[in-house]
Amino acid sequence: MIPELEVIFEDEWLLVVDKPPGLLMHPSWLDRHETDTLARRVKTYLAGQNQFGKVHTVHRLDRPTSGLVIIAKTDTVARHLAEQFRAQSVQKTYWAICRGFVPEQLAVDYALTEQLDKIGDKFAAKAPEAQSAQTDFRRQGCAELALPVSRYAQSRYSWVVCSPHTGRKHQIRRHLKHIRHPILGDTKHGCRHHNKVALAELGVTSLALRAVSIGFQHPVTDRWLEVQAPLTELWRQWLVRFGWR
Repeated sequence: MIPELEVIFEDEWLLVVDKPPGLLMHPSWLDRHETDTLARRVKTYLAGQNQFGKVHTVHRLDRPTSGLVIIAKTDTVARHLAEQFRAQSVQKTYWAICRGFVPEQLAVDYALTEQLDKIGDKFAAKAPEAQSAQTDFRRQGCAELALPVSRYAQSRYSWVVCSPHTGRKHQIRRHLKHIRHPILGDTKHGCRHHNKVALAELGVTSLALRAVSIGFQHPVTDRWLEVQAPLTELWRQWLVRFGWR
């Protein structure tokens, strides 16, 4: 059961919502029969307030990723927000739990070729060349647990703060895989051995990646707006179970 949608910030021009893990942004070929989407939930929420305009999602999160998404209520606001994303002036922060001890500070500048999903992106045109992609990583904590994985007697994990400067598909997930520290619960780019142990022993039931803050220039008031995501019960459990140091 996917949790209810939570509105974190709202004014007459936009809102910022907390997308639960497992919820699609829009109807998708990934699941043609799924009618429960973020766009639909937002539309239902706004209709309950007698607001019946179009829902504009100006950026996206992968289905298994949870966290903050900006929704514009008008075409003009959506256009101004999209310009900020293109200019890379929107400040996004994510939390991730990944395999191994990530360096305390690390900047990854690694171009990514576009990987289209055979189902979800069946009608999309693939970019011919690799696109620049940059992500800063900062280790918030580390843990060494007496959980055997593969040929190792113990397991090492890191709680990482991720700040992407570009917005390529699966960017954080692919950059962490590139440096050999894949995210727990990542069935596409992760390690199945660690995923199995994390599920059975640590309760990692979904991708351990969450958009925890987003900052941008308000398109109408012109003031800087920074929104923080709440600590969900699932993440609270993870932060306790790993015993970070």
